Amino acid sequence: MLPANRRPINIHTADGLNLIGEVATPIGDRLGSILTFHPNPTGGGMMDSHIYKKAANRLPHMAGIEIIRFNTRGTTSEAGTSEGEFGGAVTEKFDVEAAIEFAFSDVGVEKLWVMGWSFGTDLALKYAKDPRIISLILLSPPLTNTSQEELEYWAKDGRPITALIPEHDDYLKPPDAAIAFKTIPQINLINVDGAKHLWVGEPAVYRVLTEITKIIAPERLPLTTEY
Repeated sequence: MLPANRRPINIHTADGLNLIGEVATPIGDRLGSILTFHPNPTGGGMMDSHIYKKAANRLPHMAGIEIIRFNTRGTTSEAGTSEGEFGGAVTEKFDVEAAIEFAFSDVGVEKLWVMGWSFGTDLALKYAKDPRIISLILLSPPLTNTSQEELEYWAKDGRPITALIPEHDDYLKPPDAAIAFKTIPQINLINVDGAKHLWVGEPAVYRVLTEITKIIAPERLPLTTEY
């Protein structure tokens, strides 16, 4: 865990729930902020899912990138449990909208990217449509809960989208992703050889953090491997 200003947060949804989370802010210049949506909690996903925890531990110091993490409704991590029950990507609409508003009003972000991982990519594509968001970053998108209509929304919207597609993904491999996302002309599909859905292993983590930094703070590349 590298130096950063870290604080617990509480996000209040329009339907009356309290969601717990954390903000990790650079001690120096804040070059951009990422709001993260975690994998499916029914499969163990949470704000501490390893890519997000490592991003929060490293990127504020290494790349000047602020990381905002939280548990969607009914999700538990070391920081605690968010109120409510898992909503199958339906009632999580309130979580997404509340978290985006919290990022701007309470955290005071100036430049916000939204990043989803697995189930979290569905939440991003379905509900992270706030015009203040610069772009989306999708990690292992399964497109399980995303409709064709929602993909067409982003095609018309025109904002850039970057998707990292693992070669050995359990749900959507590179050839299938090319077909599934053909609706969106501005999407940048990055096929990652050897990677799997959960991005286990330090080489996979380093690749993901590098691609994030390339989008938000390319001047901070290459990321250091020592401290």
